[in-house]
Amino acid sequence: MSKKVVAVIFGGRSSEHDISRVSASMIIQNINQDKYTVIPVCITREGRWVLFDGPIESIKSENWEKFAATAILSPDADHRGLLRIVGEKVKFIPIDIIFPVLHGLNGEDGTVQGLFELTGIPYVGCGVLSSAISMNKAYTKLVVNTLDIAQAKHTVVYRNELEENIADCIERVENACGYPCFVKPACAGSSVGITKAHNRDELADGLWIAAREDRTIVIEENITGLELECAVLGNDDVTASVVGQILPAAEFYDYDAKYNNSESRTVIPAPIPKEKSEEIREDAVRIFKALDGSGLSRVDFFLEEGTNRVVFNEINTLPGFTSISMYPMLFNALGISPEELVDRLIELAIKKFEG
Repeated sequence: MSKKVVAVIFGGRSSEHDISRVSASMIIQNINQDKYTVIPVCITREGRWVLFDGPIESIKSENWEKFAATAILSPDADHRGLLRIVGEKVKFIPIDIIFPVLHGLNGEDGTVQGLFELTGIPYVGCGVLSSAISMNKAYTKLVVNTLDIAQAKHTVVYRNELEENIADCIERVENACGYPCFVKPACAGSSVGITKAHNRDELADGLWIAAREDRTIVIEENITGLELECAVLGNDDVTASVVGQILPAAEFYDYDAKYNNSESRTVIPAPIPKEKSEEIREDAVRIFKALDGSGLSRVDFFLEEGTNRVVFNEINTLPGFTSISMYPMLFNALGISPEELVDRLIELAIKKFEG
């Protein structure tokens, strides 16, 4: 039986470009080479699509582009594959499955998923609607509000409102959330653009920082407690992983604390009561299904200090897949190795397309 061709698409124009390359390297190394032929495709920071022909370990390095040639994904459903362009020559490369490893803007917000739908090629992960809603923290909260699952008090501010009257925006936030509070761009991943405000000056600065990333800004009350994460896997029949705890090196789990600060730690499984672990696992699956999820997601929660209340934080539909990323580690603790996990994700993509 001939091997199926998997295009692993990574990079992208978001602020998470570098992490995407690291995730892609790990995923490619864990794809079963006996079952699949891998075609690595990178989207540069400028938005150019290129076929990567070099050694896999070079994907993580800054000189990876020297191994690249232009390769455009065809949106024509009769030509399901890539068009490799070298000078005036064009070569068609058929593709059977797409494995997107695109974190953040234009990668997990439904935009590239729309392109995949046009191609007619099965792809790993959530679809257009699920990706778009889950990426937008404001709309995610509206959906989760229907599930009777606790969330932090929050409000929304738009960039044009800041420009018109920031004083009114600050007063609205103070009334809704108080201090300290978290200021987040609605559609940015890996804690990019997120700040914690302890007073009016910090709030004003945080609002402008978030506004650089997105026109919609979500502000949440501070929840003091354990930071917990649960991974989910499946389409209709969804499996939840064990629950893990994040111990950030910084005041909160920002981009630097996630990827650059070796003092940040994870504890798997989290040292919490069994009934709270089960509640989180059940809530993670409920949220995933309510958002029409498929394939994979990581769902984040707090266990509030004092009340022991489980509070939903956010969902990530294309979580990191690096050696220190929680998604693969959480399933590894359940006995599912990275190799098996990648294999299951590809099989789920094929089943979703077929059925």
